[in-house]
Amino acid sequence: MAITREAVLGVLKQITDPTGHGDIVSAGVVRALNVDSGTVRFVMEIDPARADAYVPVREQAEAAISALGGVESVSVVLTGHSNPSAPPDLQPSRKSEPQGPEKIPGVARIVAIASGKGGVGKSTLSANLACALAAEGIRVGLLDADVYGPSQPRMLGVSGRPSSPDGKTILPMRNHGVTMMSIGLMTNDDQAVVWRGPMLMRALQQMMMQVQWGALDVLLVDLPPGTGDVQMTLAQKAHVDGAIIVSTPQDVALLDARKGIDMFRQLNVPILGMIENMSTHICSSCGHEEHVFGQGGVAHEAEKLGVPLLAEIPLHLDIRVAADGGAPIVVSAPDSAQAASFQEVARGLISQGAV
Repeated sequence: MAITREAVLGVLKQITDPTGHGDIVSAGVVRALNVDSGTVRFVMEIDPARADAYVPVREQAEAAISALGGVESVSVVLTGHSNPSAPPDLQPSRKSEPQGPEKIPGVARIVAIASGKGGVGKSTLSANLACALAAEGIRVGLLDADVYGPSQPRMLGVSGRPSSPDGKTILPMRNHGVTMMSIGLMTNDDQAVVWRGPMLMRALQQMMMQVQWGALDVLLVDLPPGTGDVQMTLAQKAHVDGAIIVSTPQDVALLDARKGIDMFRQLNVPILGMIENMSTHICSSCGHEEHVFGQGGVAHEAEKLGVPLLAEIPLHLDIRVAADGGAPIVVSAPDSAQAASFQEVARGLISQGAV
């Protein structure tokens, strides 16, 4: 028996809202309800100050819907409509939020850089790709949305705190021809960002919409690994034109990469292609080539999934050293063989009109 939207709403109307405003449907908490082929997804938009009270409510909603006949999976995300605990430069400037994806003012295209698991070199790829696009004359921005592990300030050689002349609009930083914003610029290097999901998602929305990006041809978004709140918030709040999936060739990384691709397809975000990082290693002493993480795994996966393979990037010490030094390899050694792979991706995206 197929599950219906009405059946789901009927269950949700039996769940009491902790603020005392009746049930969670009548209180306006339930948003973006989607019921499709046994999968139920929706957002609970709440006051972040009441996040602790709504955690058991979310669990109750998930359990009640899961008990319905015909339901195969349930996804419920808590998101906040205000955030008094955010840093001063990230306070909301608008009284209401749009209900669907919107364009970021001045930004022509948004491209997400994602990975299923951590440690595959997604942020290194993002920094090098941004600089390579800038070298080709593209007006490019880079949003470091990896909130719990922001690395773009180090990789792009940016330091200091962004200014906010009016307390609402944030002026981003710029280096190597790239306009950049990161939560890492708001915290100390050794300070952890201890935020719950609603606070994190609100900060992401404000870094997208309240930053004065200027006129950009493309904004690259360096996402955290996985398929969580940040990815969903990005797709729901901003019009994302495409996603690039980064993976190493090993089977464990590819398992998670498949999940990332499936997530973007569910969110109606086109997959621009896959990139195989750490594809091969050539010994600097003897010249022996070794496939440390396996060979051809991403190429095979891309063919199976019907998406382009954009590049195979080698595992090389110079790429790591350049990123740690604040000048990505395409900036510090633009004529090197190591930079060529990133430049190939940039030119390919330009030629296909993706940026």
